[in-house]
Parts: sequence; C-alpha cells; structure tokens
Amino acid sequence: MLNNLLPLLTIENIYLFANWGVIPFWLLLIFFPNYQITNFFVQSIIAPLLLGAGYAYLSYTVFIDGNIFDGFELYNGIDGLYSMFANETLLLIFWLHFLSISLFVGAWIVRDSKKFFIPKIITIPSLILTYFSGPIGLAVYWFIRIFFAKKISFDD
Repeated sequence: MLNNLLPLLTIENIYLFANWGVIPFWLLLIFFPNYQITNFFVQSIIAPLLLGAGYAYLSYTVFIDGNIFDGFELYNGIDGLYSMFANETLLLIFWLHFLSISLFVGAWIVRDSKKFFIPKIITIPSLILTYFSGPIGLAVYWFIRIFFAKKISFDD
C-alpha cells in the first residue's frame, strides 16, 4: 500500500497539499475562533503533525539522496541562501516550516485574544496578515493587544 502512495509524494503535490491544506485551519481561526472544532483541529497537535510529516518525509528524501549538506550554505551570506533555495526540496522544507510557524502564531493570537477579551472582528486583520506575512501580523496584533491589555509586556 505504501508503494502505491509514494508516486503521489512529489515535490509539487506536497506543496499543493500543504498550501491548500492549511486554508481550512486558517478559516477556522478567522471565522470560528471560539468553537470546539477550532480547538480540536487548530489548537491541538493535528496541524503541526500533518505539516511535520511532510517535513520529515522531505528531510528523509534529502538524507537518502546523500546530499544533506549539498547547497546548505545558509550562513555564507545572501548568495548562499539563494543557492540553498535553488534546491526544490530544501525550499519546500523551508516553506513547510513557515506554514507551521505561521499557523502556530495564528493559534496563539486567537488564544491570547480570548484572554484579553479582544473582539474577534479586531483580530481578523492580524490573523490575515499573519497568514500572508507572519511577523507583520504578529506585530499588528501586539499593538492591538497593548490597547486592550492596558500594558506593555515584552515577556508574555
């Protein structure tokens, strides 16, 4: 059975599954943040586990190909980063990493907004920004949070 699945696990298919697969999680966060279904699917380990499975599979393929450090020039400057991402597998591993962290931050924003009684309609822009550009959405939420929490806290 596993041998029938392997031809479907191409770089392009994993990319498409991951990109389309996170959209329902984000829609749950945006439109149904306080529902039990959101808690079950998004606030739990399910999404990171699914993305982590793709991450692990791709890492395994890089290991099996024997080129673990081929193109891994992350700290040699911007040219090294560019050459590293010329490898499609490493680029997709990075993309899965980004999708996982952005979804984690979105889930945290929803949990934190409940704690400070921030209205859902106000958190929606920061969730959308977090989906498209992680750190900007988090920064926008942080400024909104300062207003509702009535304090600035850098270590919360």
